[in-house]
Amino acid sequence: MRAEASTPALLRPVEYLGAILMRPLSLAGGLVIMLAKTLRLVFAPPYNLRNLFRQLVEIGVNSLPVVLITAAFTGAVLALQSYIGFKRFGAEGLVGSVVALSMTRELGPVLTGLIVSGRAGAAMAAELGTMRVTEQIDALETLATNPVQYLVVPRFLSGIVMLPALTVFSDAVGILGGYFVSTRVLGANPTLYLNRTWDYLTITDIYHGLYKAIFFGGAIALISCYQGYHSEGGAAGVGRATTRAVVMASMAVLISDYFLSSWLFQ
Repeated sequence: MRAEASTPALLRPVEYLGAILMRPLSLAGGLVIMLAKTLRLVFAPPYNLRNLFRQLVEIGVNSLPVVLITAAFTGAVLALQSYIGFKRFGAEGLVGSVVALSMTRELGPVLTGLIVSGRAGAAMAAELGTMRVTEQIDALETLATNPVQYLVVPRFLSGIVMLPALTVFSDAVGILGGYFVSTRVLGANPTLYLNRTWDYLTITDIYHGLYKAIFFGGAIALISCYQGYHSEGGAAGVGRATTRAVVMASMAVLISDYFLSSWLFQ
């Protein structure tokens, strides 16, 4: 006779609720543990500068074209919609201020984070996931190489360095896109546009946007590496891990943006 213990019917909802809660708690705990290991190994030798520079190019330089194109058209459409709305109230002169503040405070870092999470984040998760399912990570451990230090640390550092750099280019190109549409397409006064832009834009607005970008870069790299590092189930598992990495990183950017904005811009 089989002596399996079955869950009473009254306790099954509790069991289901526990299973639902355990998954996000386990994920959060795993991310915290990986973050702690990464921070501990950042300044620990050996230093693999070649791998670090390769990730700087992969995350930053290779993402630059799509970031610039997105920023240019975002600034352009923002200027167009702002001009149409402000024209009803005779406030067309404030378009430059709206574009500059929107790009530096919100749209620059957020859009850059979303683009990098979809491009570089997916690549990180897929690369580490492939290494996991093909046992390359296990091979690193047998060679007395710490996989977190060799694989995660360079990507984490590259994320927190290159996201602010990409955000600077995104802000500048977005403001230029808004300037072009406002002055060349809509016929706004170029001098008034520039004056209003610099009158209301402060260096603090730029710094706060860069602070966001630093956090976004670290979060994207950490989440993507975690999902790839712990993937399982062959090629299908790598695909699922890549999808989860992009979705979670994008949601982390959007959710944390609210809390960072409420803290920085009070």
